[in-house]
Amino acid sequence: MVFVSREGAPWRDEWSLEPGLAYLNHGGFGLTPNSVLAVQDSWRARIERNPTRFLTFELEDLLREATAKVAAAVKAKSEDLVFVENATSGLNAVLRGMDFEPGDEILMTSLAYPAIRKAGLYAASRVGARLVEAEIKLPLTSDADILRAVASRLTKRTRLAVFDHVASHSAIVMPVAMLTRIAHEAGASVMIDGAHAPGMIALDVPAVGADWYVGNLHKWFFAPRSCGFLWAAKPVQAGTHPLAISHGFTEGFRVEFEWTGTRDVTAALAAPAGIDFHARLGGAALMTRNQDLVREAATELARDWGTDLIAPAANFAAMAVVRLPLAGDTTPARAGALMRELAERHNVAAAVVFLADALWVRIAAQAYNEPADYRRLAPLFRRTA
Repeated sequence: MVFVSREGAPWRDEWSLEPGLAYLNHGGFGLTPNSVLAVQDSWRARIERNPTRFLTFELEDLLREATAKVAAAVKAKSEDLVFVENATSGLNAVLRGMDFEPGDEILMTSLAYPAIRKAGLYAASRVGARLVEAEIKLPLTSDADILRAVASRLTKRTRLAVFDHVASHSAIVMPVAMLTRIAHEAGASVMIDGAHAPGMIALDVPAVGADWYVGNLHKWFFAPRSCGFLWAAKPVQAGTHPLAISHGFTEGFRVEFEWTGTRDVTAALAAPAGIDFHARLGGAALMTRNQDLVREAATELARDWGTDLIAPAANFAAMAVVRLPLAGDTTPARAGALMRELAERHNVAAAVVFLADALWVRIAAQAYNEPADYRRLAPLFRRTA
């Protein structure tokens, strides 16, 4: 086992990052190592040698081998887990498969990913149901604030509660097991949006207790993009269908999702290579190293700018969010402009977000990062404060 040091430079060549770029946005779209891309290319070449043979006779067994590897990494049974293109498509599949009725409620928090909030709004609006939001006040002081906010919005009409495991914009790691328990006690089904969790934090999907769990593999588990998974508890599998109904309909949960039409399966087949790469860089040690690095970097930036974190450092894993020392025009439009300015003028990739009527920077840590990457941010905003 290889344990990653705090210095990321020795590992940077594993990726195709531009020279001089401080890449602090691994959580945005992931970053696939060259060795994993090579594995994907080898699958693509193998398919093209005889697509009929591969897709007709070989694919099912190969997908199941890949599924078993992913399932083991998140402590699930392989028959309960299927590949999807990303967390968004998995969440939409669940939402579209539920038979909501007029008056039903879908509960999310104010930290929910905007695309998922819109998917919930769409599913509710089709039948006269409604989307309910539990407001999480920021900056966060403790997990108890999250639990109280959610409990106050659960009602006997709540059919489904959707909770982030790691909230995207705020980077807050949520107490999903406790949230699931209180939602179930209120009679609601629960879906967890784990877009960022696999590979960022140690994950035991069944232990969360939810009815569905979706996660991306192309972010922190290093799979090629367009690779995620949907896990479903056995009681809800029969009613869970892919967005594209195809030949597998009525054949069972796993078969339905394995074939939804002709598509590029190489990202899924290369997912085990991403998990192996994660293990080669230390696995649990890598996750701890990234967590320590980003917490220290965020704390230093907040101290330098005289600002604060959006949550206690203990609520962050491999991403953290720091308030920028800016006044005046604090709007989503300015957030976008600042993010572009960082990229184009300073060669820094970092997410600038608008939350709680303020502008914040979200930083991420991965094996290729080192403390000097984050120190490049400090003077940029010190000058514009």
